[in-house]
Amino acid sequence: MPTALTIAGSDSGGGAGIQADLKVFMALGCHGMTALTALTAQSTIGVFGIHEIPPDFVTAQIDTVADDIGVGAAKTGMLFSAPVIEAVAAAAEDHRLTPLVVDPVFVSKHGNRLLAEDAVEALKTRLLPLASLVTPNLFEAQGLTGMAISSLEDMKECARTLHSLGPRAVLVKGGHLDHTGSATDVFYDGDVLEEITGPRYDSPHTHGTGCALSAAAAARLAHGDSIIDAIRYAKDFVSGAIYRGLRIGRGFGPINPAWRLASEGGAETSS
Repeated sequence: MPTALTIAGSDSGGGAGIQADLKVFMALGCHGMTALTALTAQSTIGVFGIHEIPPDFVTAQIDTVADDIGVGAAKTGMLFSAPVIEAVAAAAEDHRLTPLVVDPVFVSKHGNRLLAEDAVEALKTRLLPLASLVTPNLFEAQGLTGMAISSLEDMKECARTLHSLGPRAVLVKGGHLDHTGSATDVFYDGDVLEEITGPRYDSPHTHGTGCALSAAAAARLAHGDSIIDAIRYAKDFVSGAIYRGLRIGRGFGPINPAWRLASEGGAETSS
């Protein structure tokens, strides 16, 4: 069974973070492993507390699983601070963690900041150059580039700018372009510039969407897919998970990473 490592924060409500990542890894036939970067007291209505994990312990978690089990693919989510980002980047270099999917988490679904302002530069200069794929939403793409994004053409230009920072490939997610009738993302790898379109569902139950997409891409990369094939698969997988989102709690319910398990009767494996 392929292995996949998530380096991210914990969501006590189970909708995002490492909890969502592990659900996706299992649904897509990977053995999931974790390196926790932060604990959050979180539910569907907000983030009520954050406890940062010491950077040396983040390193210890990565070292332990990489040395014993091995990492077929890795992804990052909430990293919170510049020292944690530095620790993750150093460990990624030491263990040659590749493919590496970087989901540059800035804020929660509720608007709570999950990345310190002084950590953005560390993310750009230390981690993005190591990434096989970076998957920002529009807010994150703007924060990384300083560009205003209000159209598909803006997304394409932003993807080019992000690619110049060093990642092998970029996926700028367009789900927040509310005036469009579909959910269109832009992929760029230095050669190919492609629009990847999926259905747009009018649902508030979208908590964990970004985590699930990056985790699904990492899982498919662990299975040996190309980057573009992994993204296409992840996009389709997350569309189904949104459509079958869970009405849990009093706020933004989570998407449903298990939707294919229920319909197919078992975990997916390499195809």
